[in-house]
Amino acid sequence: MTMSEIDLAGQRILVIEDEALVMMLLEDSLLDAGCEIAGVAARVDDALEKATSFSFDVAVLDVNLNGRQTFDVARRIAERGIPLVFATGYGAASLLANFHNVPILQKPFQQQDLEAALRLALSRRTGEGNVVAPWEDLHSID
Repeated sequence: MTMSEIDLAGQRILVIEDEALVMMLLEDSLLDAGCEIAGVAARVDDALEKATSFSFDVAVLDVNLNGRQTFDVARRIAERGIPLVFATGYGAASLLANFHNVPILQKPFQQQDLEAALRLALSRRTGEGNVVAPWEDLHSID
């Protein structure tokens, strides 16, 4: 299955973002793509709890919530075998080396950028809800 064949309809998304306007844009864009919002979080502690206990197919994770980096949240999500997308205005340089293969949604973004990042993350599933760990060597997917 190619990335363009991955259907986003019905995918449950956990959205972790601290800026209200960006959160609203993400939610609207996800709903327009046919996704369901599994939950939202704007603080690291809340994000950690939801990353552990909520049921979702993929997460969109802001790298920085109110001055706190979210890599512990990303690790928790990855440990559960759930794919994730980083959303950031800082670019790939702001990511830890362990997460260099996680798709990045560069802010500001367009609808097609969000959908492409989600499809890329979902394409990296290895089956049975597992994904290739972000710290493992991933090859580019065309």
